[in-house]
Amino acid sequence: MIAQQPVEPRDASRLMVVRRDTGEIEHRIFRDLAEYLNAGDALVVNRTRVLPAKFLARRATGGRVEGLFIREIEIGIWEVMLGGLRRLKTGEVLQVDPRGRGSAGSGVEAVRMELVRRLERGRCEVRVHPADPAPQILDLVGTMPLPPYISRESQNDVRDTVDRERYQTVFAAEPGAIAAPTAGLHFTPELLDRVRGLGIDTVEVVLHVGLGTFQPVEAEHLADHGMHAEWFEFTGDAAVRIRERRSRGGRIVAVGTTSVRVLETVGAENELSAATGWTDILIYPPFRFRWIDALITNFHLPGSTLLALVGAFAGMDLIHRAYRTAVEERYRFYSYGDAMLIL
Repeated sequence: MIAQQPVEPRDASRLMVVRRDTGEIEHRIFRDLAEYLNAGDALVVNRTRVLPAKFLARRATGGRVEGLFIREIEIGIWEVMLGGLRRLKTGEVLQVDPRGRGSAGSGVEAVRMELVRRLERGRCEVRVHPADPAPQILDLVGTMPLPPYISRESQNDVRDTVDRERYQTVFAAEPGAIAAPTAGLHFTPELLDRVRGLGIDTVEVVLHVGLGTFQPVEAEHLADHGMHAEWFEFTGDAAVRIRERRSRGGRIVAVGTTSVRVLETVGAENELSAATGWTDILIYPPFRFRWIDALITNFHLPGSTLLALVGAFAGMDLIHRAYRTAVEERYRFYSYGDAMLIL
């Protein structure tokens, strides 16, 4: 039931509507979303853009090394994950060829990475040449960092061209994520226009989805789980528009768990202020939400912090029932899968 590719068009995915007050569950299509929104509501979307963060490197011996970009520490210095890191030596230089090329000689200068130092959890710091901005280099050498449960045959899989467009929301603008905010993948420009035409505001935030989205909960108690910090931006304009909608009785509808995490990071009791920085907020039952009235989300992995957040919002008993229903009704799961609207 794990979706290996997205449906076409985007808003043709299924939508399970779950009502917290009655426990009622409905089965709709995502393009029906506008029927559940009211004039005066605000949709909060994450405009992060996914980088083509996966790459293949070659050692001087000819051995292949799989890599994943994590973040740009500064121009020319990256934090990455490298396969077989234990076999690599500090100071060793790897060559990363342009995407789709099995060897050098493409007519384009190959990228070189020097291992500078090792970090925790299988990560390391590398010096990159040429020292161009990371999005510029990754566009040349990288492929989309699809989660491991989506199968692609190789880095040169022809579906990478499709993934570059479809593993990206239509409102993606700020490069920096290594995974998509998947609840937003269901929106089309036409659906957004229809929603706005009903008097519903679309407020943008940024949270660059990082390693934490892949990290399973291994601690016995959720409170002991260490979240990987992710960079976010929440502007003064966004704060004003959300406060205004809330003061007039409008609902704040978060598109995805990443939007929830931004709002609950910056929002204090009855206050919402502009902020930029890193958040490692971990939301799990019994969390008291201050700025979220409804949530659009996908179906998440068992044992994940994403599922814990959804359970905190809707109640774990209701979420367990909704997931059992999703299995019975053959919903498509995870990143390229179907959606849930929790009211």
